[in-house]
Amino acid sequence: MSNNVGKTGKNKTNWKHWIPLYIMAIPGFTYLFINNYMPLYGLQLAFKNYSFKKGITGSQWVGFKNFKFLFASDDAFIMIRNTLCYNIVWIIVGVVFGVSVAILFNEIRNRFAKKIYQTVILLPYLMSMVVVAYLVYAFLATDTGLFNNVFFKDNPIQWYVESKYWPFILTFVNQWKGIGFGMVLYLSTILGIDNSLYEAAMLDGASKWQQIRLITLPLLRPTIVMLMIMNIGQIFRSDFGLFYQVPMMQTALNDVTQTIDTYVYRALLVNNNFGMSAAASFVQSVVGFIFIVAANALVRRLDENSSLF
Repeated sequence: MSNNVGKTGKNKTNWKHWIPLYIMAIPGFTYLFINNYMPLYGLQLAFKNYSFKKGITGSQWVGFKNFKFLFASDDAFIMIRNTLCYNIVWIIVGVVFGVSVAILFNEIRNRFAKKIYQTVILLPYLMSMVVVAYLVYAFLATDTGLFNNVFFKDNPIQWYVESKYWPFILTFVNQWKGIGFGMVLYLSTILGIDNSLYEAAMLDGASKWQQIRLITLPLLRPTIVMLMIMNIGQIFRSDFGLFYQVPMMQTALNDVTQTIDTYVYRALLVNNNFGMSAAASFVQSVVGFIFIVAANALVRRLDENSSLF
């Protein structure tokens, strides 16, 4: 009987031990519930002709009518192509640059220089896209832009009219703004690698490149795969600020800047139809879910330890 009492008291003590952690988790769970679960009630807007007077519940059901505008318009192929192609390229380029910068940053030994570089790399990620858009404009403006006044003074380029330059411009801006965050994620894994592995490799005469190829990159693989799977889940979405504000809303660039998000926004400005917007978000979520499950299944087949679930 004394043993049972002892076990009961021990379990009670263990339960009380976790109370502070549960309390600390309350703000996070509250945010998750408000931001991710409460909006699920609004999914029915995708299947309704929303009326402010009748509200969500009283609005008329229209089935899949709201989904037609995404695929029946002349711009359907362009916006889907741009959304998918940009994301595929950026996922690959983001991994290459993020891992490279993290490895280079880890080799810096001077603490002061490390803080300077870290601030410089992370600063763009903290900037609003509105600020980024005007920074880009300062370089590309036809009359006052730095590029036209320094490099193309004799033959100025109409940057905001000629669409052929913008796939490269958008890719550069996206990587410049996001590389700091990606670097931090990869660097956190690199810092967790046991230094004894590198010391043993140095004793065996391994060069720095061999250490990176045989130690750093293999141990980084689970993090790389995890982030790639999560990014694949967002492959049908785009950064609205990047595609709408950075090109300064120029319709002449729609062939290379029109994505699903910008198309829905422009459609809402004209039609003021909330059902269409909800339908677009619904399609993006469903496609993202399918992609992330498929990517995880493929990774699990190739390497079960690297899969998310």
